[in-house]
Amino acid sequence: MPDHSLFSSSQDQSGEPLAARMRPRTLDDFVGQEHILGEGRLLRRAIQADMISSLILYGPPGTGKTTLARVIANTTKSRFVSLNAVLSGVKDVREAIAEARDQREMYGRRTILFVDEVHRWNKAQQDALLPWVENGTVILIGATTENPFFEVNSALVSRSRLFQLQALESDDLREIARRTLTDKTNGYGRYQVELDDDALDHLVRVADGDARGLLGALQLAVETTPDSFPPQEETRIHITRSIAEDSIQQKAVLYDKEGDYHFDVISAFIKSIRGSDPDATLYWLARMIEAGESPRYVFRRMLVSASEDIGLADPAALGIVEAAASAFDRVGMPEGAFHLTHAALYLATAPKSNSTLAYFDAVTAVSEEAREDVPNHLRDSNRDKEGFGHGEGYLYPHAYRDHWVAQAYLPSVLKGRVFYQPSSQGYEARIAREVAERRELQLEAAIGDPPEEILSYSASADRRLESWVRRSAEQRQESARALRDRVQSELGIARSDRVLVAGRTATLHLWETVRAAPEGRVVGMVPPGPLFESASHYAQTLESLERPLILAASDTLEHDDLPTHAFEHLLLADHLSTPTDQDRSLKQIEESSVLSGATLTMAQRVPVRSMRLSELAAGAGLPNDSIDQLTRAEEQLIAAQSIPRLAWDEETLREKLVDRGWQVITEELVSRDETRYLEARHLTSWLAPEREGIGAEFVKESSEQTLHELTQRLQERLADRTVSWRTVDLVVSARKTSAG
Repeated sequence: MPDHSLFSSSQDQSGEPLAARMRPRTLDDFVGQEHILGEGRLLRRAIQADMISSLILYGPPGTGKTTLARVIANTTKSRFVSLNAVLSGVKDVREAIAEARDQREMYGRRTILFVDEVHRWNKAQQDALLPWVENGTVILIGATTENPFFEVNSALVSRSRLFQLQALESDDLREIARRTLTDKTNGYGRYQVELDDDALDHLVRVADGDARGLLGALQLAVETTPDSFPPQEETRIHITRSIAEDSIQQKAVLYDKEGDYHFDVISAFIKSIRGSDPDATLYWLARMIEAGESPRYVFRRMLVSASEDIGLADPAALGIVEAAASAFDRVGMPEGAFHLTHAALYLATAPKSNSTLAYFDAVTAVSEEAREDVPNHLRDSNRDKEGFGHGEGYLYPHAYRDHWVAQAYLPSVLKGRVFYQPSSQGYEARIAREVAERRELQLEAAIGDPPEEILSYSASADRRLESWVRRSAEQRQESARALRDRVQSELGIARSDRVLVAGRTATLHLWETVRAAPEGRVVGMVPPGPLFESASHYAQTLESLERPLILAASDTLEHDDLPTHAFEHLLLADHLSTPTDQDRSLKQIEESSVLSGATLTMAQRVPVRSMRLSELAAGAGLPNDSIDQLTRAEEQLIAAQSIPRLAWDEETLREKLVDRGWQVITEELVSRDETRYLEARHLTSWLAPEREGIGAEFVKESSEQTLHELTQRLQERLADRTVSWRTVDLVVSARKTSAG
């Protein structure tokens, strides 16, 4: 039955616990919860004006939820009915609703229905109350120690105001104790109770924000100290620290393994590990274990943290927790506490990295990007290699130096996308540089389209490797790395320098330049297309202050977004292919206010110094007379200067620089040997007599028939094979003289 007397003001309090006797009856008597009951606060104004609407009071035990309901009962003119969710059911709810309906219809009187521990009602019980709250038959005040968003019907929550009560402050508990010792009606004011300061400190500390716990301990201390209770008035009762300790030896840890506190405490434990605070980690660990939490559950959460919060910053962390968990299974409690502590302290003091969250970035890419097929060179070749060319062009990393080779492993739509970001902590700091360098070389090597799947089949199907595979198979990354390192040593960049990197191979040098000038500014002018898109993606993975500015370059050094500040260094990477390019670029540098004072460094491929067809012929064992004829044709072609890219060498460029007022500081030809795949069409194109080139020069002192026979012999011995190829680059640095 509904209880109408719980909040009566009867003075007959014999046998009532001290906490019930001292329960405040007005707002002025209420202690604590200033955040909701302070002067001018909404709830205080609503109570004073008797304008209470449905509300839910949420907070730990002993914080004043039921007391606040008593205050409302004593203040309101409405009819007040109380139910306890543990002791009442749907029948009691219906009776209370029927009475409330009668009171409303017959007397126009509102009913406030207080439901203590409302979270204990099941869904059916809560649903039975909902229509009457909604139509205003009752005003609900629910009290709960559980999070109402999880434990109370969402419809009830949405129709109520939610007020969260917090554990009382130490000063609040001291004030409650003071009032109790001076209250002659409900407390112990009729006696001379002397409560030592250290005794009060102990009671307040162990009560830990719970007024009911404090008053229960105080009652036990006061009423058990005299020989009999109640003694005569004015009897002296002395409460020492020892008596206080006996009265409240240990507070039950507030912890519900299926409720809010369970999740809050484990959250605090994991966040303390993540924050590298070993002291807080041990506190929350002890709080869980002492409250009866399963150690195996704690170990499971630590296994997650070992990968989520520590990860590759300390790869051993996962093994440490796993070993501690296994040891705990053998030993059990209480000695197993050592293994719990071992694992928790290791995680708390380990370097931290959350780079494993990269998985969820990859999940996002899977769900948002167009799903491409697995690139053909990554497919299983055991089944369909002969019929469809699956696996064609895959490079076996173990066949290369350091067991690594630059090739694309992502679908082409994700080319240049970065998911994994190594941290700067622990082990990851050691691998971060290596991961970055390999990515950068892959950006260089993986230009173009991957090998395509053969969609039809015949026994004579052409298995030509596409450009992407050739560039990778030629081991470009090794020679590219050597050239990049040589150029960087020539640049001599200071950490705060500003550097502009431009040219067809700008990205080869760009990222190393960024590392060399972390406190400066690096701008990269990258040719538009796939390489620009990949470079732009990769740049976004760097810290914003370290990120280079990536501009889509044209054939010039002009760009609307080029910074206006002066650069200390200008690096032109394969930018001066012809004499015309050289003249135009040098003029642009001289006329640019931001480049004219820069030290100029060039890394330029010199075609006339690179591999010649006559050298390949000699290596293939062709007759000497054929080799001699090829050599003379090549020399004549170079001397004629009819092909612009062959019309200059290092001496020509040096003379241009000097003539335009540049001082050449250093100059070096760097020869690099690579393995290249030579196709039949390349040989046919080089030796075609109808176009300007070696073939046209060859037939000037021979016949087309002889050239045709030479081409056939070269096709037989060199076509569709890998060959050793020499590339020569000119690395030169220069500075504008004052006279210039």
